[in-house]
Amino acid sequence: MRYSTQVKSISHLKAKAAQVLRDLSERREPLIITQHGEAKAVIQDVASYEETQETLALLKVLALGQREVEEGKVRPLTEVVERIRARDR
Repeated sequence: MRYSTQVKSISHLKAKAAQVLRDLSERREPLIITQHGEAKAVIQDVASYEETQETLALLKVLALGQREVEEGKVRPLTEVVERIRARDR
């Protein structure tokens, strides 16, 4: 995706807010809002935002797991299964 095509001024957003929101929902691409020629904000539709948050959460879980592996906080699967079976007896 080329973000350069998704750049609009804040005055455009103010003047055409309803259309901008429709476009966001249809295209599912973020929109960069500028003020005085500088990028100031990014807006996106709610569904895309939720997907992004879910992806970030999964990446955090993976990073935590990787850190635990690097720190040696792991056990062989057979040991874990044996402990669970012993506990359930």
